[in-house]
Amino acid sequence: MALRAGGGAILAGVGLTVGYTALISGADAITKMFAASYAAPQLFAVSGGIVALLSVLADRAGPAPRGARTSCPRAMAVRSMATVLGAIAFFHAFRLLPFAEVFLFIAMIPLFTALLSGPVLGEAVRAQAWGALMLGIIGLFCLAPGGLHGLGLGHAIALAAVLLGTVSMMASRYIGKRDDNLLAQVFWPNLALGGVMACALPFVWTPMSLSDLGWACAYAGLLFTARWLLAGAFRQLPAYVVTPLMNLQFLWMLGIGAAVFGEAPRMMLFIGAGMIITAGAWLIYDQASPAAAMRRIVPAE
Repeated sequence: MALRAGGGAILAGVGLTVGYTALISGADAITKMFAASYAAPQLFAVSGGIVALLSVLADRAGPAPRGARTSCPRAMAVRSMATVLGAIAFFHAFRLLPFAEVFLFIAMIPLFTALLSGPVLGEAVRAQAWGALMLGIIGLFCLAPGGLHGLGLGHAIALAAVLLGTVSMMASRYIGKRDDNLLAQVFWPNLALGGVMACALPFVWTPMSLSDLGWACAYAGLLFTARWLLAGAFRQLPAYVVTPLMNLQFLWMLGIGAAVFGEAPRMMLFIGAGMIITAGAWLIYDQASPAAAMRRIVPAE
């Protein structure tokens, strides 16, 4: 029975992670669709407010509502600011780059986070982190096999989005070590996103059809549900198992890019994605192996 229960937990965790990658890729596809016709506030003012509202409703529906209080207000402010700026940067990256190419930048965020967590958060950074980062950077250069002159504005904006995403993730780590109220980490960044975009909305507003408004609401629903599924996956499986599975997003983005946007990826994109996925898996394995070694050394009681 225990074995079957464990197998059920594994299957549940894998299923939740696969669901997350599908939903988050769908949300990214809506972002790219909106980027062709609207400014960023058109999407984020609506979606940020909806996700913040859904977070509050989910908290109140839980067995022990905790509200949006946080014991790390300054770090939360940094995370919220980085989330707002990063969302704007990724919005424009989706406008300027093929859909699947943006994945290579998204996949670099955990590598930069692992490397910078040493000097910023005081966490130990092993030499393997540098090797994984270098492999990931080589993977990014596969987007421009002819050299640096092959890189354009879209790549620079995507790189800025990666750095902002890294700041947001490091702030999340900092907060997570000191405050276990996960709702606050969803509520405040999305409230900031919706509020800032609402202030800019009068300057960039373009009339929206009901169908486009529906897509904006669908984006918010996909984003909230995807994050909820990911939280459930981390409850079922260790982080070092879930994170490599998240690279399935690349396959979803390839399929959506071909079916919806008519994009045909170059072979170098597959090579670059393979390098970055390998770099991420290498880093995760390095982080997991010391703990695994300790478990093998410590005898069972």
